[in-house]
Amino acid sequence: MSAVHATIDLDDTEGLLEADRDGLLRAAAMAGAQVRATAAAIDEGELAQVADGHRPRTVIWVGGRGAAESAGAILAATLGGAAGEPIVVAAETPPWIGPLDLLVVAGDDAGDPALVTAAATAVRRGARVVVAAPYEGPLRDATAGRAAVLEPRLWAPDEFGLTRYLAAGLAALQAVDPALQTNLATLADELDAEALRNSVGREVVTNPAKALAERMSGREVVLAGDGPATLALARHAAAVLLRVAGKAAAAAGLSDVLVALRAGVTTQFGDPVDALFHDEELDGPLARGPRVLALTLEAERPVVAARVIGLDDVDLVGVEDIGEAGAVSVPSGRAEQQLATLAVRLQMAAVYLRLVGG
Repeated sequence: MSAVHATIDLDDTEGLLEADRDGLLRAAAMAGAQVRATAAAIDEGELAQVADGHRPRTVIWVGGRGAAESAGAILAATLGGAAGEPIVVAAETPPWIGPLDLLVVAGDDAGDPALVTAAATAVRRGARVVVAAPYEGPLRDATAGRAAVLEPRLWAPDEFGLTRYLAAGLAALQAVDPALQTNLATLADELDAEALRNSVGREVVTNPAKALAERMSGREVVLAGDGPATLALARHAAAVLLRVAGKAAAAAGLSDVLVALRAGVTTQFGDPVDALFHDEELDGPLARGPRVLALTLEAERPVVAARVIGLDDVDLVGVEDIGEAGAVSVPSGRAEQQLATLAVRLQMAAVYLRLVGG
């Protein structure tokens, strides 16, 4: 894809606000509100139907596509080791589902055949069902009041819906497994704080989303993850960049990225010998290799840093990576909180990329 040629400076607050005719900055910053709305639904007893005191044999997550699918992969990767039951992410209801299991169907389309069929099958076989999707049409008919419902109370485009699905999944898991307790109000507060750190009035040096947008602008981008959770987030972020900013970015495992870099794949972007004799006035801008953003959790950071040492254009991206060193303090929190925070940051970076592209 061709490089983004900025027409608005990232520190031009008025210009960015004027360019945001579709309200994307507000939509991307609603993650905390979405989580808080889910917490309110829990307080109102929306999951009482599945919280019967009996732990399930298996928790099955069927996400239609997009952010719902990514949320299931993140939940399984971060909580699978702590859960007392397997967390299975599936494209459809497995044939062995029964009364001992819990099914969560998640998506933004109440008419999605995969969600409707999964919910109908689970209800028919006596499984507990949680619907994290609009509860209307075929999905409502398929469950007929026999499911706990966490439908969205605040609308947001699907590309900004990851945190809502994460909140629904966390709520469903803590309803059936006492070992998986999460304070959704605290998570919502942290996501609000992240949105504030990324607000349009903050300059690049202390604004993590703007800093990411600046690093990605005009470059080929590869988003890398060194584990299932960060890889799922990388794939989600690549989809958001494409949908929001029209920027094609690759998402890959860090091992694959390192093999490609060390095998000299970046030579296709420019020969080192040619670079010695390059004249920008005659030859145009010198081609550069891809910018690699290695998404990392706090616990993984020392290992990931050691693996990428000595490689140019590979940046570590964790919740604590904000502008100038020491400029802003960010609590890391549990893995799922870190991933949700990074999701908000990457989503807002995609919005800034779109806005500066004119």
